[in-house]
Amino acid sequence: MPQKDSYIDQELQESFSDLLFRVRIRGNEGYFYFLFEHKSSPSQSIALQLLKYMVRIWESKLKESPTDRLPVIIPLVIYHGQEQWNGPLKLSGMIDYYEQLPDTVTQYIPEYRYILYNLSTYTDQELVSNMLLLIVLRAMRAIFIKDEENFYTILHELVLNLEKVEDKEKAKQFFETLIIYILSTRQDLELKRIYEIAKEVSLERGEMMMTLAEKLIMEGMEKGMEKGREEGMEKGKLEVAKNLLELGIEMDKIVKATGLPEDEIRKLMN
Repeated sequence: MPQKDSYIDQELQESFSDLLFRVRIRGNEGYFYFLFEHKSSPSQSIALQLLKYMVRIWESKLKESPTDRLPVIIPLVIYHGQEQWNGPLKLSGMIDYYEQLPDTVTQYIPEYRYILYNLSTYTDQELVSNMLLLIVLRAMRAIFIKDEENFYTILHELVLNLEKVEDKEKAKQFFETLIIYILSTRQDLELKRIYEIAKEVSLERGEMMMTLAEKLIMEGMEKGMEKGREEGMEKGKLEVAKNLLELGIEMDKIVKATGLPEDEIRKLMN
């Protein structure tokens, strides 16, 4: 059963996301803790970060129901960066000269190992048995590709594959998740290009893409209002208007969203 809480530090939320599942392990309560590594390079300190998150889960359980027993937690890291993973798989790998220490010392040092799934090592043929799983994993594996044209090609393939999913409602949900994931992770991509790819596959996907982009841009503008007061709110509004124009949003909607006069927006169009 999935648990709602996240244990990621606020400063790491752009690079990591996590999922916690409560499970039964030989009839007893336990947990699978999934940590998704969204950075393009391996983390050398992830063993320590995982330990911190596991302690938080245990502390949370103790607050819920005081007991002197702790549930099993199996930590699992899912990595999809382009560089080869070279971080230590054990906590001891972070401790200086651990291999040289005698057992009389190491017995007092905490130790555990996490499971690593490196998605970048899988071929498309190995993932093809489940279409939705293939789409998710290919998106995660491709998200850091530096060649934008290559990424757009892969995105087009992913959207096409979604059209082959028989459960149309689930395909719709996956498309929304895919677009939000891409727009949240890659700020260097062109909104108009992503919209054109979605629209080429189907008009419905194009309309969904436009709606999602509008929503994300508006949310970004709202979050940036405080920062905008310091850096110049007018500049922020112009940037939002530019993004909406690239998506082909109607003039009246842009005026309403940004509060800018129509003639100011027309200057951007020119």
